[in-house]
Amino acid sequence: MIVRKLMADPKSLFLLDGIGALVSAILLGVVLVLFESIIGMPVPALYFLACFPCLFLLYDLSCYFSIKRNWSTYIKVIAIANLLYCCLSIGLVVFHFQRLTQLGLIYFLLEFTVVLVLVRIELKTATNLNDRVEC
Repeated sequence: MIVRKLMADPKSLFLLDGIGALVSAILLGVVLVLFESIIGMPVPALYFLACFPCLFLLYDLSCYFSIKRNWSTYIKVIAIANLLYCCLSIGLVVFHFQRLTQLGLIYFLLEFTVVLVLVRIELKTATNLNDRVEC
């Protein structure tokens, strides 16, 4: 159902991804930094992770406002970027595992889940857009 709505207006997928990136950037770069002692992830790692959603937000906004066709390619780019971000985040969680609190682990598990669901929607949308063009 969601994929059908996004296929009808793939431009909105960039807006959805951008909103998610903005929320992640604020959570990682501001909120979790303030609560580092109860999350456990070191502040430099949080700032490092926050840089990526900021870049994704810029990409999403530029696509939202400037791309007029060939949505599939640009959707695949952000999906792969999100997937790589998840891999990087998992790496940092593993590296800092001993320092992370249960609350920190819960936050990162929830973030991985949300991002992976979004990646699935993005890839499915991109594939469906390609199938629609080929017909």
